[in-house]
Amino acid sequence: MKIYFSHGKESGPWGTKIKRLATIATELGCDVDSIDYTDLMDPDLRVERLLSVLNKEEDSFILVGSSMGAYVSLVASESVDAKAVFLMAPALYIPTYKKQQYRSNSKHIEIVHGWSDDIIPAEHSIKYAKDADCTLHLISGDHALSGSLEVVANLFERFLRKAMGR
Repeated sequence: MKIYFSHGKESGPWGTKIKRLATIATELGCDVDSIDYTDLMDPDLRVERLLSVLNKEEDSFILVGSSMGAYVSLVASESVDAKAVFLMAPALYIPTYKKQQYRSNSKHIEIVHGWSDDIIPAEHSIKYAKDADCTLHLISGDHALSGSLEVVANLFERFLRKAMGR
């Protein structure tokens, strides 16, 4: 199983959150990759980059994204067969983004969003979770979720074990 991480608009491919989650994935026997989008500010060009990687993937994979990277992961999951999708503070329903409706092919989607997020309102995740009938974890934390990293890590480990059938 391979895990593809997509970082947010102002972070990088191996930030603190991705490193922590990648460690969990590696400990569970997964291969990990974190796509570098730092040269692209357009979220839909980021989707194209991710799809160009995924279209070459022969093994099953899981998509994980944070903020704009969550948008990228979710939109990409409409065109590929992702085993599961894990979204953190997803940048959904942003007026300047091309996609405003989301129809993932994945049946296993979980969202983590901080109540104190002042960048992307938690209501956006509530709306998507309701529309998609997926699991939503509203936790204490801001947009970066950095103060809640261990909670996110625990949720991710449970999500990953479930997605892998463990």
